[in-house]
Amino acid sequence: MAENDIQARKQAAVQFLQLVVAGRIDEAYQKHVDMLGKHHNPFFPAGFPALQKAMIENHVQYPNKQLTIKNVLGDGDLVAIHSHIVLQLGETGIAAVHLFRFRGDKIVEMWDCGQTVPADSPNKDRVF
Repeated sequence: MAENDIQARKQAAVQFLQLVVAGRIDEAYQKHVDMLGKHHNPFFPAGFPALQKAMIENHVQYPNKQLTIKNVLGDGDLVAIHSHIVLQLGETGIAAVHLFRFRGDKIVEMWDCGQTVPADSPNKDRVF
């Protein structure tokens, strides 16, 4: 696989998350997602339409959320994004990893996992 393809997928995955956080969820899905693909978030019904609906609802609840990308890795048809998501100002937020599988230039599969960033931790290296 050409390095240009991997870079384009990394950029598409980053743009997808940035559009979602900005509330441009329909645009994010139209540009970057094959709606026949699948996601593995255990809190929502199968299929990208259900996840898209949940993202719209989340944006209504948290319209000012912030996303800070920490790392973007690409390997073949997979892109992983490690980020810090803060739903509301003043919160410590969530350390998240989104893993995307692409077919061509579209996301066809997505996994996500996250952990709350503790306000106080014995690990002085911190979460990020």
